Amino acid sequence: MYLSVQSVEPLSDYRLLLKFENDESKIFDVKPYLDVGKFSELKDVALFNSVSISFDSIEWANHLDLDPEFLYQKGEPVKNA
Repeated sequence: MYLSVQSVEPLSDYRLLLKFENDESKIFDVKPYLDVGKFSELKDVALFNSVSISFDSIEWANHLDLDPEFLYQKGEPVKNA
């Protein structure tokens, strides 16, 4: 299922709060990816916090982005969101 990201909020401990077009909210943990290629740049908290909506997904100031389907599949549902 392809759902676009409607909002993103950086949280502590390299997590993102994502809201999708179906009104579901999920937490995506970036920590497992911080030692992989360009993702290591996101260890800089200022860069990590630069995340924003780009088209139907998210992007950081270093032009790193993630597929919205991946974010949706790997994100943990937020209870009572």
